[in-house]
Amino acid sequence: MKKSIMDVHCHTLISGHAHSTFKENVEEASKKNIKYLGISDHGPNMPGGPHPFYFYNLHLLPREVQGVKILRGIEGNIMDYNGNLDVQEDMLQHLDYIIASLHRPCIASGTKEENTNAILKVMDKPKVKIIGHPDDSRYPLDYEPIVKKAKDKNILLEINNSSLSSNSHRTGTWENVSHMLTLCKTYGARVILGTDSHICYSIGEFENAEKVLEAVDFPDELVINYHEDEIIEFFDINF
Repeated sequence: MKKSIMDVHCHTLISGHAHSTFKENVEEASKKNIKYLGISDHGPNMPGGPHPFYFYNLHLLPREVQGVKILRGIEGNIMDYNGNLDVQEDMLQHLDYIIASLHRPCIASGTKEENTNAILKVMDKPKVKIIGHPDDSRYPLDYEPIVKKAKDKNILLEINNSSLSSNSHRTGTWENVSHMLTLCKTYGARVILGTDSHICYSIGEFENAEKVLEAVDFPDELVINYHEDEIIEFFDINF
């Protein structure tokens, strides 16, 4: 199996419940030969999350540190079943990408139809490039329309390493991810591996995600983390 050169689902102290700084994350990424590191702190509606001013100031993050190229992102919270996010319009110009995610402090789980509609609608929002951890049985989803739209809109579905850990608070993740990956194979939809790191030491650690990829015999060509040319084209950033 190839090695990931990218990790763009990473949090810092700014998120309010993570344990590492930007500098610590970069240093760990450099040690592990992660060439592309994205900082994606939680959106403002997450309890303890950052003020919007933090995102206005993302331009202060250098584009390269210690040989690691830096992407400026946010994990936006889906706030309703119409896919609205806690990402203000004037924040968009400061962001390279949005990871759109369902989080219990921000939205209660609805029916399978409501949860699925939230994901489908958020794919139409500007700068949404990744759907974060669509794997939690507490938010039941109809995966086929999600996979098909992700393929059509060139949006990446995340295989979240933290979701697949033995101490994850999310439920049914292995089964849900396996089902989603099988559909991704069928429709040719690309995925992205993310650590969802809340402490620097987990950056670049994809063991759980790689196990499920292997279990379903998922093709390397549909995993963007392994292909630098695709990373550059997809994020379209002038580093």
